[in-house]
Amino acid sequence: MSFSERIAAARDARAPRAAGRRRARARDPFAELRGRVHQTLLENLGPKLYDADLAVDDLESRVRLALQEELALHPYPMTQADRVRLAQDISDDILGYGPIEPFLRDEDVTEIMVNGADSVYVERGGRLYQVDAHFMDDEHLRRTIDKIVGKVGRRVDESSPMVDARLADGSRVNAVIPPLAVDGSLLTIRKFSTEPLTVDDLVGFGTLTPQTAEFLRACVTARLNILVSGGTGAGKTTTLNVLSHFIPDDERIITIEDAAELRLRQQHVLRLESRPPNIEGKGEVRIRELVRNALRMRPDRIVVGEVRDAAALDMLQAMNTGHDGGISTVHANSPRDMLSRLETMVLLAGVELPIRAVREQIASAVDLVVHQSRMKDGGRRVTHITEVGGMEGDVITMQDLFVFHEGDGDAAGPRDPAAAVLARADPSAEPSAALVATGLRPAFLPQLTRTGVGLDPAVFIPPAGVHVLGRAGRRW
Repeated sequence: MSFSERIAAARDARAPRAAGRRRARARDPFAELRGRVHQTLLENLGPKLYDADLAVDDLESRVRLALQEELALHPYPMTQADRVRLAQDISDDILGYGPIEPFLRDEDVTEIMVNGADSVYVERGGRLYQVDAHFMDDEHLRRTIDKIVGKVGRRVDESSPMVDARLADGSRVNAVIPPLAVDGSLLTIRKFSTEPLTVDDLVGFGTLTPQTAEFLRACVTARLNILVSGGTGAGKTTTLNVLSHFIPDDERIITIEDAAELRLRQQHVLRLESRPPNIEGKGEVRIRELVRNALRMRPDRIVVGEVRDAAALDMLQAMNTGHDGGISTVHANSPRDMLSRLETMVLLAGVELPIRAVREQIASAVDLVVHQSRMKDGGRRVTHITEVGGMEGDVITMQDLFVFHEGDGDAAGPRDPAAAVLARADPSAEPSAALVATGLRPAFLPQLTRTGVGLDPAVFIPPAGVHVLGRAGRRW
């Protein structure tokens, strides 16, 4: 390709973005006034915006007063409603995070996705919607990203163009900027609810049933090692947070995360957060180092936000050396896939171990897998609660204790591998979609009894209208 052809190709690539900016300006007739007032406020209030001794309420009052004074100097023809909206937008930009601030305040929005300055999507009720919000340009979006990551001591620039961070309320933030983001900076915010969800909330949403919630409460109290698996956006962290609420108040809990977002209610909680390398490529502290250090802090429980690398080996070692009751999350498509991922992550540690030894470590350490999925309707449901047994030859045995059953799944054929274990005994019965018992009892049931955790045996009885095809000890 000649030089002139490369110039033309670059111009063609920029054309859609330029057209998007023109459409954004057309949608916002006050864009020029907004930019002028915003810049003037920054020049006049710049030092006060970063004054650590200035209270937040005082800062907000000064910004709003200066904003009203500045707007009064511009007799631009607009309605009172437009003036109020413009004042709110500029205030959000200076005190908050600009065009996405209204969605951060909206409790119905669970995720915000900024696909460049001109495209913003939000998730409501598990479904995506494009919203009429935009940044003035990519520089405006970059300033917003810098404001977010700067508050938690992170940075994003050309030498480190990806960053994971969090907001003050624990919401998870991911940002990618050029040159990795070809069409402009990208920002994704997974919001956490103002009030942490409880197990009653998950039961109300249909994620769990009262019986399975009580079963999981007993497992956490009895100090079983539990892994929550699932795909991206399946609700693993929310479920992990709810499970951690079952930990007794008299235990010393250490949480380890890439970006601290768990919100435990117990008194004795120590929060550790990994650290990326500095601009010189030094000073990185990974999850693996934090897990090893946590073992020296006399923990009763270690809760790892997510295991995604060689830290899996250290976590398994901790579970196998007397640190029972660990809880963590792992990305996987099914409980069986989760075990395969654990094997792969252990091998990433660079320790030459035979596969059988790795599997024996996993089988000995992990007691229970709680697998969660995001359904077609946008809801998040626990689809499997699976016990990890021992070894049969070179294979780890697993058995489903509870599986998600769709009411019409059998009539239309199995919709997933779990549906095959259920069949309606009465063709006229129409059991509703729910997480139901398979009829199998866990091998760790005596451990629950020894620890004084009472559990009604009826929890493991399948509901009327559903029977189970035997699967005890089956390797799958």
